Amino acid sequence: MVGRRDALAMLAASVAPADNDRQDGARIRAVLERYAAAWLANDVPAIVACYHDQFRLHNFGSNPLSGIHVGKPAALAALAEFGSRTGRRLLGIVDIMTGIGRGVILARERLGKAGNARDMDRVLVYRVEDGLLAECWVYDADQALIDGLLAPPAC
Repeated sequence: MVGRRDALAMLAASVAPADNDRQDGARIRAVLERYAAAWLANDVPAIVACYHDQFRLHNFGSNPLSGIHVGKPAALAALAEFGSRTGRRLLGIVDIMTGIGRGVILARERLGKAGNARDMDRVLVYRVEDGLLAECWVYDADQALIDGLLAPPAC
């Protein structure tokens, strides 16, 4: 029969992160911190170097850039188009969080053109592979604003 103390010890061991999970979180954090530092410095070559060749970018909403952009060239083209259409400017990195298999950057950005710009939190969820950013899901605090900024111009 298992005593109460043994049962509690087994329970604690079953919910505590394993050493490899902690190491996974530390590896993910290191990649996200390297990327965040390059982004904050606006160091484009260093930013680009953080992306895996098979990078996948998931954009949500109802706009011309919604969908999955597969491969580093396609994802970089979508990011460049997003920046061009929205006047995107990083204001700061609010937080970097990691868990098992994923990491998150909470970024504060200014979007929109002169006089119409809005500051917004954006949640970027990353999967890391081979020490590089392999996949990103972008969650915006105001998806309707993003969709409006990316809408094709009215005729």
